[in-house]
Amino acid sequence: MVDQVNSNFAYHKTTTIVDTSAQSQPVWFSREDISDADKPLLSILLQESFNRWANESAALASAFENGEFVLFNQDAEEVAAAGQYADDRGNRNAALERAASRVLSSGENDVCSEEDLFVAAVPLHRRNDGAVFGVFTYITSRGSQWDVSQLIGCSLHFRSCFYHNFEQIFVKDLLQQQQRAEKEEKKRNELFQAAKRLYDQIDVSSVLSELLSSLEMLYPSSEVHLYLSQDHLNGDPRVKPLVFKNAEHDLVAKAFLNGKSVSEQERDGTLRLAVPMTGKQAAYGVLCMSIGPGQWDEADLPAFLLLADTSGSAFENAKLYEQSNLLINELRLINELTKRLNQSLRLKEIFQFATSELLTIFDADFCCVLQLNKDKNQFVVMSSNFPALASEHFSPDYGFCGMVYRTKEPLIISDYWHTRVVTSKLMDNTGSRSLIAAPILADNEVVGVILVTHKAPNFFSYENYKLLQVMSTHIGLAVTNASLHAEVRRMVITDNLTGLHARHYLNEQIQNRQRKDPFGSLILVDIDLFKRVNDTFGHQVGDRILIQVSDIIRNSIRQGDIAARWGGEELAVYLPGIRAEQAFRIAERIRQQVEKETDPVVTVSCGVSEWTFEDDKISVETLFYRADMALYEAKHNGRNCIFVGQNGI
Repeated sequence: MVDQVNSNFAYHKTTTIVDTSAQSQPVWFSREDISDADKPLLSILLQESFNRWANESAALASAFENGEFVLFNQDAEEVAAAGQYADDRGNRNAALERAASRVLSSGENDVCSEEDLFVAAVPLHRRNDGAVFGVFTYITSRGSQWDVSQLIGCSLHFRSCFYHNFEQIFVKDLLQQQQRAEKEEKKRNELFQAAKRLYDQIDVSSVLSELLSSLEMLYPSSEVHLYLSQDHLNGDPRVKPLVFKNAEHDLVAKAFLNGKSVSEQERDGTLRLAVPMTGKQAAYGVLCMSIGPGQWDEADLPAFLLLADTSGSAFENAKLYEQSNLLINELRLINELTKRLNQSLRLKEIFQFATSELLTIFDADFCCVLQLNKDKNQFVVMSSNFPALASEHFSPDYGFCGMVYRTKEPLIISDYWHTRVVTSKLMDNTGSRSLIAAPILADNEVVGVILVTHKAPNFFSYENYKLLQVMSTHIGLAVTNASLHAEVRRMVITDNLTGLHARHYLNEQIQNRQRKDPFGSLILVDIDLFKRVNDTFGHQVGDRILIQVSDIIRNSIRQGDIAARWGGEELAVYLPGIRAEQAFRIAERIRQQVEKETDPVVTVSCGVSEWTFEDDKISVETLFYRADMALYEAKHNGRNCIFVGQNGI
C-alpha cells in the first residue's frame, strides 16, 4: 500500500528546495501539506496512517475494548476503524455518519448521545490553511461515556502519524526524483559524450564504429543493427544493407520511408524499435534496436531519438568530408589517367594501361576492356587480367556488355548471384559477385565496354559507379584519338588505289629491319605492257588490273612481309629473313597467279635482290638498285619471267 502511495500520491510540493540541511528540516516540512488535488488518493494515506496510529496507541487498551475508533474522509466515507463495538451495526453506522457530516459542515467538535450509544467526533485540520481533510470519531455504549478531550488527544496523535507518513512519502518521492534526475543527468552526460565522440570523427567508418560502441554502452542488454545503403557498409556484421522487400510489413522500411520512429511488440515480448538516421540533406539509413521483455523504459525514447539524430548529422558531416576528399582524389586520378592515356597513341597500349589502372583505382579483382568490331559486329576482349578471356568475341546482345551497348549507360550490380539478370562468362568464370560497367563512347556511339568486378557482394559504391563513368569518358577520348591517329597514319602510309603501303613506308621498314635482321630479300614486280592495257581498255580497267595484281601479291606473302606500290605499274615486296632462293619461289608464285587470275589477262616481270650482314654496303638504295637491274634483265629477256640480281652488280 505504501508503494502505491509513493507512485501515485499527488500531494502539493514546492518546486524549489533551497536548503535541505538538518537544521532547516522543521521549517522546510512545515511548509508541505496536502491539497485538494490529492483527494482521489487521500484515503490510502489516511488508512495507512490510521493503522500506524492504532499500533502506537497500545496504552488505550480500555478504549479499544469498550468502543471503536473510526476514521472518515472529507466526503464522510468510512476509511478505517479499530476497537470493539458489538451492538447494532446499523445504528452504529448511521450515528457515526451523522456525526462526521456535522463536523465536516461546522468544522467543530461534535459530541452526541443517542439512546444506547455515545459518539464523539473531532475534525482533522490541514496544517497550512486549516481546512478539514477528515474526521476522527469514537463510538461506545452510552453507559461508558468517554471524555472528548481524550479523543482530541488521539486525533492529534493520529494527525501527527498522518503527517509523519506524508513527510516520509514526500521525502522518498524527493529522493526518487533526485535519483531520476541523477539518472537522467548521467544519461544526458553519456549522450553528450557520445555525441561529442561522434562529431569528433571525420570519416564514415569511424562514425559507424563509434555509434555502435555508444549504443552498446548505453543499452548493453539490447541487440542493435544499422541498416544503411551499400555505399556506407564497413564490414561490421551489425551494419546491414538497406533492402526494401515488403515495405508494408517491414519495420525498417516503414521507418525509412515515413521518416518516423516505428515500434512493434513481438510474441515473446521483445520490443523492436526502428528510428531513421537522418541529416539535413537526406535519410541515410535506419537504426534498429531489439529490447528484451521488461527492459525498455519509455523515458529512454527521447534519448534514443536524440542519439539517432546526432548520429545522422555526424554521419552526414563525415560523408561530406569524405566526398570532398574523394572528389579531390578523383580529380587527381582523372588528371593522371588522362595524362598517361594521352602519352600513347596505340590502342593496345591504351587498353592495357586502362585495365591496370582501373584494377588499382577500384581495388578490383578483375577488369575486362572490350572493343566493338563494327565490320564483324562483335565485341572483342582487348585487355583483361583474366587470361581465359583473351581475344574472346561476344555478340552485342550478350551479357552485361550487351546491356551497356543497348542502353549506352553505366551499370552497377550489387550481387550477381542473387540478381542474375543476364548470363555473364566473366562473372561465372571468375566467381565475381559485384560489378560496375561503363560504355566507351565515340561521337555518342558505343565503341567499347569496360567491366570491373569483385568477388565480394556489395563491394562497389555509388561513388565508384560515378567515377568509372567519368573515367570511361576519358578512355573513350584516348581511344578516339588513337583511332584517328591510326587512320591518318594508315592513309599516309597506304596507297589509295591498291591498298598496299606507300613507297616511303617500305623504305622506312627496310631500314628498320636491316638494323635487326641478318638478311632479307626484295621483289620488284612490273606489269608487262601496262600502257597497252590502258590504251586498249582504258584507265579504269588499268586501275582494276593494278588492284587485282595487288590482291594477288597480298595473298601470296606472309603477314610480316611488306608489300608497297613502288610507282605507276611497279609494285614491291620486302621479305624480312628470306634469302634470294626462297624469294625467287615466292615471285614465281606471284607471276603464275597473275597470269592465271587477272581479267583481262596480263603478265608480270620480277626482279629479286637480297642483302646479308656480310655485304660491304648494306642500304635500301643498294637493295633496290640490284632488284631494279634484275627487273631490267627480265624485261629484255621476253618479259613474264624472273631474274635475281647479283650482289656484285
